[in-house]
Amino acid sequence: MTTTQGPTEDLDDLPFNVFAKACPSRGTLEHVTGRWGGLALGALYEGSLRFNELRRRVDGVSEKMLSQTLHALERDGLVHREAQPTNPPRVDYELTPLGRDVAERLLALIHCVEGSMEQVLAARERYDSARA
Repeated sequence: MTTTQGPTEDLDDLPFNVFAKACPSRGTLEHVTGRWGGLALGALYEGSLRFNELRRRVDGVSEKMLSQTLHALERDGLVHREAQPTNPPRVDYELTPLGRDVAERLLALIHCVEGSMEQVLAARERYDSARA
């Protein structure tokens, strides 16, 4: 007889545990799933972008927040920053192989959410009506 392990049981076999408060994987998960991190990774999945191109693609992000997000993702090894010695300076951002892997999985979630929005909006309406 074989048993199927659930997703949390599989995590017990890993050297890192995002559910443990002190685990460094928790910070990386926050960078990836934070308000701007996921959008930046998703946008960069399409290819290398300059800072302002990325800022336009991720509608609503401030220059400061995008800069902080990119620094965190670069530190985690998900984004590569390349400064070109030109005048004016040119800086390109692209995903590393690890960043591509993470972005691909994240885009599957994004597409799932986008594809379910009719159900989500209907659920919101039912919830709000029941509480009105």
